[in-house]
Amino acid sequence: MAGPTRDELERFRDATVPDLVPEEPRLLFVGINPSLMTAATGTHFAHPGNRFYKALHGAGITDRLLDWAGGLPPADEQHLRDRGVGITNIVARATARADELSDDELRAGAAALRGRIRTWRPPVVAFVGITAFRIGFGRRRAARGRQEERLEGAVVHVLGNPSGLNAHDTVDTLAAAYREAARDAGIVRPTG
Repeated sequence: MAGPTRDELERFRDATVPDLVPEEPRLLFVGINPSLMTAATGTHFAHPGNRFYKALHGAGITDRLLDWAGGLPPADEQHLRDRGVGITNIVARATARADELSDDELRAGAAALRGRIRTWRPPVVAFVGITAFRIGFGRRRAARGRQEERLEGAVVHVLGNPSGLNAHDTVDTLAAAYREAARDAGIVRPTG
């Protein structure tokens, strides 16, 4: 089955996607903003070339590779909730590319995200996209990995962006970084 055409996807520009957050989140993944494909399917990181769900599985966060491209089936959404995994974004509106967002939008989105983190109280927050994190939270020199500062009480990890456009990471390098955040959240056990 063919996916939506470019024109069909354009209809989802500026749409929003509901957060996927369990009642008691342990690990909250924060994307930059929804893609048009995410808005069309209602599933975060829905583009077929996105490596997010492969990295989750490779990290041991999920016990199987979830079926994301056409929209997560309810059983797969529940699997994430049961594992304590939540997904949200810094900016809520869908765009074709993250570089369509202004610095002001990222800062305003980061301020709003702080309030959601206070409400949800996840012990670990993992940002997938270092540039958006740096701009949104005014941390121009932030590096990947676990941050020294907490965010509303949560341990913060800054991870690579799983987009297929990010040539700096592979599924394996993403999975290794995601595993570190999941260890801090108590979702996966330390190895060795």
